[in-house]
Amino acid sequence: MTELRPTEDTVSLARRREADDPSSPVARFGTDRALMLDAGVAIAPWQIAYQTYGALNADKSNAVLVCHALTGDQHVGNTHPVTGKPGWWTSMIGPGKPIDTDRYFVICANVLGGCLGTTGPASTNPATGKPYGLDLPVITIRDMVRAQAALVDSFGIGELFLVIGGSMGGMQVLQWAASYPERVFACLPIATGPRHSSQNIAFHEVGRQAVMADPDWRGGRYLDFDVSPRKGLAVARMAAHITYLSEAVLHRKFGRRLQDRDKPTFGFDSDFQIESYLRHQGMTFVDRFDANSYLYMTRAMDYFDLAADHGGVLANAFKGTKTRFCVMSFTSDWLFPTTESRSVVHALNAGGASVSFAEIVTDRGHDAFLLDEPEMFKIVNGFIASAARARGLKEGAR
Repeated sequence: MTELRPTEDTVSLARRREADDPSSPVARFGTDRALMLDAGVAIAPWQIAYQTYGALNADKSNAVLVCHALTGDQHVGNTHPVTGKPGWWTSMIGPGKPIDTDRYFVICANVLGGCLGTTGPASTNPATGKPYGLDLPVITIRDMVRAQAALVDSFGIGELFLVIGGSMGGMQVLQWAASYPERVFACLPIATGPRHSSQNIAFHEVGRQAVMADPDWRGGRYLDFDVSPRKGLAVARMAAHITYLSEAVLHRKFGRRLQDRDKPTFGFDSDFQIESYLRHQGMTFVDRFDANSYLYMTRAMDYFDLAADHGGVLANAFKGTKTRFCVMSFTSDWLFPTTESRSVVHALNAGGASVSFAEIVTDRGHDAFLLDEPEMFKIVNGFIASAARARGLKEGAR
């Protein structure tokens, strides 16, 4: 058994508890509400954990669904129960912020296959009483959206005012528009694309192989042995984290500066600051995320191909839609370059949709959507205000 430091053990236990009994509200669906998956099998019972902010108005017309990215969760605007850190998008969501919780009812759910209370590989399999591990069927982006729709139904909400998200969250936004066009008034996909590129699939495969090469992975049954493939998952995170940044950001933050020394050690310790930074990112990540969930999440992104689901023509995914779109990209994002967003815009135009597009000039890379980007906030503000007027939502009132 791998011996964990007390702090690691404490955090890992907290994370494991969240898998079945999250700190947040959770909607549970019994065997009479089985969820059919794209893999051709159904799961039941199943559950989806979520957080809400603000209040739902009388006619339930002010609901905003926020979709999280690969390693995010439902704690978008509150203190995280495992890490104790602020929510992952507190710059965007809150009173007086672009998504104003004094005006809108915000829902954010942990995706299917996640590890913070929604059914995922760390959840207990009712058939065995043990964690699912790899016995959980492969999950797709469409499965995630199907589960979110069941959650939205449980609130009695027929049409969402807005669905918004970045990266993998943006994929969910596009899938919502394609799967439930009548249930989405406005969509705001950010830093995303209509399919995962071969380069992105390649990066994901490197990460998955790092996890599975860790001897503590044990064929995905590590929770049965009270161990965790921490080293493999940390390497996966380190490789992925590089893709979230840009060369300009890396150079500005670290350059070739050494870490706590004046000259190289001529060894393989973390001589450079960038090495130390990546190691820190890797080790803090493993405290809050499940390794098998990482496999499932990356695979879901790999399989996402909206055009392939519509006869190879992306415009068919949005044909006749009445949803209003704002598509946003960042100039320095090489994970989801602007060309990916433009292909979505072109398809929306071909489909006759109402769409606006913004490419924001920044050198902060893919993760710019999570950062303090004033231009992004102005565009989100403007789009939401316009959509609210069209929806008939009075300013300052629910």
